[in-house]
Amino acid sequence: MMCFPPYNPAFLLKNGVAMTVYTALWGSRYWQNTIQHPEPKYHKTVVNGGHGVPIFCWVAIPEKARGTIIATYGITGELGREWFLRLFGRKAYAAGYAVMLFDWRGHGKTAELSPTLTSDGLYEGEDFVCLAAAAASMGCPKQFWFVGFSLGGQLALWGQKAAMDLTSSDRDLGIKFSDIGGSAVICPNLDSVRSLSYLVKDPFGRYFEAAITKNLKKLAWRIHDAHPGSLDPEAIQRANSIWNFDKELVIERLGFPSVEAYYQASSALPLLPHLSKPTLIVYAADDPFFHPAIIPELESASKSNPMIDLLLTRYGGHIGYLNSKAGQRQAQDPDPWWAWNRVLQWIEHQRLSHP
Repeated sequence: MMCFPPYNPAFLLKNGVAMTVYTALWGSRYWQNTIQHPEPKYHKTVVNGGHGVPIFCWVAIPEKARGTIIATYGITGELGREWFLRLFGRKAYAAGYAVMLFDWRGHGKTAELSPTLTSDGLYEGEDFVCLAAAAASMGCPKQFWFVGFSLGGQLALWGQKAAMDLTSSDRDLGIKFSDIGGSAVICPNLDSVRSLSYLVKDPFGRYFEAAITKNLKKLAWRIHDAHPGSLDPEAIQRANSIWNFDKELVIERLGFPSVEAYYQASSALPLLPHLSKPTLIVYAADDPFFHPAIIPELESASKSNPMIDLLLTRYGGHIGYLNSKAGQRQAQDPDPWWAWNRVLQWIEHQRLSHP
């Protein structure tokens, strides 16, 4: 594993909940002031994902691009408002990479184009591969790197699994498995059954879960309005938790008998021993969203698979990793976004090590 600088947050942010909340609130207001790179001039387009599902994308290709990064966000959101992803897009483009950001199934403009709901990676993995093929046809260079955070990290890991399966089939995708560089994920969801049960038992966790559920219902109503008759309004009303959202709206369409069976099938932890491309997992021990019991299993899976670089930190929260001034100097980073800087550092190292 390559050598990374340590993560050194401010004293008051050495708490997973504090880091998570503070970064979300402060970052959403001030992120543009933290970096000097302008927004790339994205070409906004629609490409076909797995099974022909239309996916809305932003694409930007710098001159003499070094490779292509394909990335999406977490459990809820849309491109125009996802500041953490847009920040990464600016940094990646400035570092010389072509960038493709996308609204995944059931989100943003993709939801306006199709009533297809989420599958937590089971089909989004194929979307990543189809997006890579579409990016190649647009002139984006190989290698392709699949990137995401939180639930988007789970999707990116499924993308690597799908790349292995699809490129070994008889389908002519226009790209080969050797064109895939690997995947880099921040705070990926790895075990939905344990983590969701853990989340709703904690007072702060119940607040987070309620906020996510509210946004999921907004997504469902958006699909309902854009595609009349696609979703049962009474089912949307009953979806008063993350678990019930999947129970009422998702599992029947995917053919699962229960939410638990769906979560077990889509969780990314069992994928880790089988990943055969370089993979970076940035994970905080104090992440308030995920069950702590997952960490020893994550460490074990990472040690047994030489393709995985696990960057496990004591602090960081959930999609936080806001660095202190001292930590920024120590890491020699241009901004406080420690995790994104490590992702780009790692991708560049892999690119040079495996041209």
